[in-house]
Amino acid sequence: MELKVINEQGLEAAKLQASDLLFGREFNEALVHQLVVAYQANGRSADSKQKDRSEVRHTTTKPWRQKGTGRARAGSNGSPLWRGGGRIFPNSPEQNYSQKVNKKMFRAGMAAILSELARQDRLVVVDDIAVDAPKTKLFSQKLKSMGLEGNLLVITDALNENLYLSSRNLPNVLVLEAQEADPVSLVRFAKVLVTKSAIAKFEEMWG
Repeated sequence: MELKVINEQGLEAAKLQASDLLFGREFNEALVHQLVVAYQANGRSADSKQKDRSEVRHTTTKPWRQKGTGRARAGSNGSPLWRGGGRIFPNSPEQNYSQKVNKKMFRAGMAAILSELARQDRLVVVDDIAVDAPKTKLFSQKLKSMGLEGNLLVITDALNENLYLSSRNLPNVLVLEAQEADPVSLVRFAKVLVTKSAIAKFEEMWG
């Protein structure tokens, strides 16, 4: 699989021979959906607490006698059927939302995403990307000269401090190391800018 490598002017400078296993795989929508849902679920924290009928503070006195009133029988106003009563299935801080994804499935899903990005010309490869100083203006000008304005994910082999600091004030730009790349970010951004060393890292991890 050949990937186009661009220069700082956004023009094609070379071709990069990449792994067909990683960049030439058919798109599996069901697998990618499962991967995205599992990733989001695994980042979810159970920080909600509700009370069941044993925890709500109510009198234990029977509201009215069992028979003869014409109303439905009731034994406690802490019943889940009553306003202010306990919940039947309350949320708990111990609730676990995580979903298991096998390593083989994760590798196949990430390869399917990268392959689809390459087919749609949303994957852009550069030799390297860096800025001389931690200035947002410098980084923004560099992206503009490459024709990469807008919603952009930048992936490098190792995170450069100047690059990271320069990107923080750009609302539609995210800079990640190759080992931190996740399915949600790859799917969410319109363009993905990847360095050649990051491509090699992808092949090492998932190829």
